[in-house]
Amino acid sequence: MAQETEHHNPKLDPNPGSNTQKDPDNWVTGDEPMTGAQASYLTTLSEEAHEEPPAEDLTKAEASKKIDELKEQLGR
Repeated sequence: MAQETEHHNPKLDPNPGSNTQKDPDNWVTGDEPMTGAQASYLTTLSEEAHEEPPAEDLTKAEASKKIDELKEQLGR
């Protein structure tokens, strides 16, 4: 009889480890220009929040913080 082994999938963990979320100020690439995906998401969130889209020269870290701010404002 084969013994079943249950494997833990960390991607499904409701409380992932602390290394999955870092403060954007501590990102190695935080000073690089925001990504296209961040810019697009910021535009969408800004429109939904009836705000002007942020400056196009944000860094990855700044964009991440603004995304978090808008998501909280929109109740997401």
